Amino acid sequence: MAPEERNPKLLSPLTLAFVGDGVYELLVRKKIVEEGNMPPKKLNARKVKMVRASTQAAVYDGLEPVLEEDEREILKRGRNAHTGSVPKHAEMADYRKATGVEALFGFLYLKGDWERLYFLFDMAMRIFRERVEQE
Repeated sequence: MAPEERNPKLLSPLTLAFVGDGVYELLVRKKIVEEGNMPPKKLNARKVKMVRASTQAAVYDGLEPVLEEDEREILKRGRNAHTGSVPKHAEMADYRKATGVEALFGFLYLKGDWERLYFLFDMAMRIFRERVEQE
């Protein structure tokens, strides 16, 4: 086993974000389905609202104060990583923060810290409801 497989801290923040993007979206999809049955178009619209860069930027701001030192380091490494491009419907600052959130979730997933992963995801959903959904 390669050292980075034992210690996800050794992976690049963009690699962590690559994994975290999938983890975060899967958790969001699960959360939406738990909210109740709805047509696929509504499922997708809800998912898009919850995973877009501006929403994840709000999550970044809400989570940062409660993170452990190593988690905050990963969050900031993800935010500061040079991604090369930004989706056309996202602001650069939001996209960078979103990359930080995804790096954090990728880190926790690869670390196998399920309790912390689910705790922070629950916080992310509270932040979404309080800061984003009210808009």
